[in-house]
Amino acid sequence: MPTVTVDGEKSYEVEPGKKLVLAIEDAGIDIMHRCGGNARCTTCRVEILGGDAGPQTEIEQARLAREGDIAPNIRLSCQIRVHSDLWVAVINRSSAKGIPPGPRPAD
Repeated sequence: MPTVTVDGEKSYEVEPGKKLVLAIEDAGIDIMHRCGGNARCTTCRVEILGGDAGPQTEIEQARLAREGDIAPNIRLSCQIRVHSDLWVAVINRSSAKGIPPGPRPAD
């Protein structure tokens, strides 16, 4: 099984094919996902520090393009299916914003 490492948090095994946002949340790590995993809000952004997150979906590319100058290693965790080891940094945390993370994304 692939291992996901969240920078500054922990490493854990993830079922292949699981959405990264769910893998992070299910590991007890605070991550925002205000639109419920539909690639509409970009609050579930992660920085890919290592590993292969796979290609961007068309919807992810289009949504990130609307944000302006975003580094190529910034991705939407709701659009990534874990298939290999990943090392990521969570960018938006609900505890830092003082609001709920959002509705749980569908698998």
